[in-house]
This record gives sequence, structure tokens and C-alpha cells, in this order.
Amino acid sequence: MKLLDLYAKLKGDLNEIEQELERTVTSDHVLLSEASVHLLKAGGKRIRPVFVLLAGKFGHYDLDTMKRIAVPLELIHMASLVHDDVIDDAETRRGQLTVKSKWDNRIAMYAGDYIHGKALSVVTQLPNPSIHQILAKALVQMCIGEMEQIHDFFNTEQTIRHYLLRIRRKTALLIAISCQLGAIASNADEKTAAQLYRFGYNVGMAFQIRDDLLDLYGTEKQIGKPPGSDIRQGNITLPVILALQDDKIRPELLNELTAIRDYGASADTKMAVKLVKSSNGGNLADQLADRYIQKALASLEQLPNIAARKNLADIAHFVGKRNF
Repeated sequence: MKLLDLYAKLKGDLNEIEQELERTVTSDHVLLSEASVHLLKAGGKRIRPVFVLLAGKFGHYDLDTMKRIAVPLELIHMASLVHDDVIDDAETRRGQLTVKSKWDNRIAMYAGDYIHGKALSVVTQLPNPSIHQILAKALVQMCIGEMEQIHDFFNTEQTIRHYLLRIRRKTALLIAISCQLGAIASNADEKTAAQLYRFGYNVGMAFQIRDDLLDLYGTEKQIGKPPGSDIRQGNITLPVILALQDDKIRPELLNELTAIRDYGASADTKMAVKLVKSSNGGNLADQLADRYIQKALASLEQLPNIAARKNLADIAHFVGKRNF
């Protein structure tokens, strides 16, 4: 099944979640509503709500309950994007003006905080304390991941292990708990929830590695922002770390990264991107992403053989090869 076919099968439930997202962020404060809805209308794959819905199929599926997991998780993801755009000084996202660009940094930061608060107000409608505990712990780890990324801007000595720990916190955890909490909220058994967490974690790791590859190898039309944006911001991703391990490329690449750091937002990243592409860093990163996908698929084999399991496998294959 193609990803679009899967979204079509879930269309009714996803439409309800989309409406709930807009209802949740709309308030009497005009500016907060405008900024939040602007971000919402920019779109997105809504991959986290899809994972929640599919995980819920392994228990007693109820859309009203699933909404109270899917909506908060998507809002938390949205809030992190608003904050990221401020930190990265990003002008566009998905081809649209960012909140910080359309308004300013202060509005963007408060809008992100507002969206976070709205997310928590929705999830507290569910009485299960374990859901709140899992979400709270994940939020703490996400913040640590964001702080580590800022701390490591232009750090060319960071290790692969350090990078993997950072993307685990920054990206993989939220996808992992999307699967886990969807199962818990539907009263699936503990073993199933644990396996779905493992699936989501491994897909999330692959998702971020592929995202980092796309920033170097994708086009602006594909990724909704100029290629090489990560390098310009000082975000040293896996392909760059691997390229720096090539002694033939390292000296020149280090010089380029230093120049980009010194010139800031006006820096030209073309040569740095070219150098990374000339190395084997991209291939090695792609191979690691594929290993995570294989681990994710292995986790599914221990789950009941229902349609949702096949759907999750289809998404994993898409993530492993995605180009947008």
C-alpha cells in the first residue's frame, strides 16, 4: 500500500483530528490564534497522529480517546518547530513563511509556549497517570536534546554516538511515544505497547537521519527550504560527521565550516555541501537509517497480524526511502 492510500483509509479520522487541532489552538487572543493557525495551515505529514491511530488499532479503538493523544503530540511537535525556527533564524518552512518571519521572535516564542500549554490541556482529559508521566519525561528529554543541539553548533569533534543520542531525544522519542501512548490509551497489553514503542523509536531514528540527508541531497522544492540549511545554522549532522572522518576531505571541509560560522546567515554553503557529497558520508548514513528500519520491521513481527501492522510496515518503508 502506498502512503497516500493509507492516508485515504484514515481520512475520516485524520480530518477529525485536523479540525480538533484548529479548535484547540483557536482562542480569544487574536494574535496567538493567527500565529498558531498559520503554522497549522502550513501543513505537514501528520505522521505522529497516524502512528497514534494505527497503534490504537491493537486495542479497543475509540476516536474520541485517540484524539486526546494524537492532538497533543502533534501540537508538541508544532511547538518545537516554532522554537526551532527562532533558534535557526529560519525564514521559511514547507515553503511558507515561518511564524518568526511573518511576525517576530517574541511572538514566535510565546506562540510555541501557548501551543505547548494547549497540548497539555488536552491530554489531561485522559485520566491515566502513566500517559501523563510518559509524556512529561519525553518533553524533558526533548528539551535536553534541543539544548545539546545548540551547544554543539559548529562542533566538528562530536562523535556519532553523541549525534545519535541527540536525535533520540530530539526526534525519535516523540514518534516512539506516539506509538506507545496510542496503544496504552486503547488498553492494549503492555507487551504490545512496548513493541510499538520500539518500532516508533527505530522509525524515528531513521526519520531524522533521512531528514538530515535530505537537507544535503534534496532540492528546495522537495524539502521546503534551501539545501544546506543545517550546515548554515551550525547543525553538524551525521553525513557531515562521517565526511569529516575522511582525511582527504577533512581539512577543506573544516575550513568551509569555519568560514560559514564566521559569515553567519549570509554564508555560502555550496562548497561544504559539495565536499560532503563527494565523501562516503551520505552512503554510510543511508545504510544506518536502513538498519534502523530493519529493526523497526523486526519489532512488528511480534505483534498481532492485523491490518494496522501491515500499515505500520508500509510507513516504515516510506520513511526509509522518503524524499520529502
